Amino acid sequence: MIKEMGRLKLDEFKLMDAHVDKIFKNLDKGKSDLATKQIFELGNTANYFVREELGKRLALYEGSGNLDEICSELLEHRLYGLRATALFYFYFKHAHNPEVMVKTLEKTFASVPWESETICFEMWKTAPEVMKDYMPLWAGSDNEKKRAMSLHGMESIAAKNPQYILAFISKLLDDESEEVQKKISHILTQVGRQRPLQTYASIKRWLLEGDENRARTIWQTLRKLTSLFTQRNMKDKAPEFITVSKRVVQEWKADSNPSVVQMGNRLNQLLKNT
Repeated sequence: MIKEMGRLKLDEFKLMDAHVDKIFKNLDKGKSDLATKQIFELGNTANYFVREELGKRLALYEGSGNLDEICSELLEHRLYGLRATALFYFYFKHAHNPEVMVKTLEKTFASVPWESETICFEMWKTAPEVMKDYMPLWAGSDNEKKRAMSLHGMESIAAKNPQYILAFISKLLDDESEEVQKKISHILTQVGRQRPLQTYASIKRWLLEGDENRARTIWQTLRKLTSLFTQRNMKDKAPEFITVSKRVVQEWKADSNPSVVQMGNRLNQLLKNT
């Protein structure tokens, strides 16, 4: 028996391997209905780790059975666990062909959101150039969930490509979706941690170009960012951020634009507590 929640233990992995072996044998014999039923037995679960491990093992199939067809149908199944298992199958099968996977995520970003986010996060690490090509298209979608997911995991390239991220975010700054705004705040916080100079330069430009709603979004991000570096476990990582921030405060307080001056004064009050 494989548990319904939590990571798997060795004995459970052995049970899964034996079960998957039966699935493969039935696929080889042309017994697709039986193989599908056996996928149901494990895949229809609330346990995220079971769905992931099952999908990973199914992706190892090298026989002539119609597993692609089965999993394509499962992607649209009414049961979430089966849709998620099928998504992981395609993810691990196409690990070396990320463009195929992006096109699969086009079908699942709304119907399998948790696992789609996980895969997007990983792909920003393993296939950043592909994500750079496709995610701007997602950011222009009418669907707010798709726009939000275009940002998910982008912090993985914050250290190497801060300007790409800041340019990407600038196009979504005024998005009215709360979900998109939360993603923007999170990504900006991560970029600001690693590349404060570039982040502040973009923030000032956004303040000059935007309205009060944009200023509120930026303020929430700055509050989150500065509070992060006041935490005890982060203080040893804060010197560059604090030094850059204090210099920026002095520059902003002396700026000719009232919005920049106001933000400089508010940021100064936050930094006094660091």
